[in-house]
Amino acid sequence: MKRLIFACSLLLASETTSLADGLFWVVGNRATGKCNIVTSNPVIYGDVWFGDGPYKSKDDAKLARSTIRACPALSPEEQKAEDSAG
Repeated sequence: MKRLIFACSLLLASETTSLADGLFWVVGNRATGKCNIVTSNPVIYGDVWFGDGPYKSKDDAKLARSTIRACPALSPEEQKAEDSAG
């Protein structure tokens, strides 16, 4: 549990510091069983089992995530929340 909290806080901190880069990566998270789109080059360690990218736009990263077999499809609620967040 501590490892998960640390990983999430690390991802959040790295996302906010590199928003100006304008690049996106698709990251597989073992703890949640989902693939997230992040704005920093992922470190493959612990619960993060792969990172794919960089992509020049969030739409490109979303398209790539939909083609990666390890990434489960988003539910309509998750899709709506992601679209409204960014």
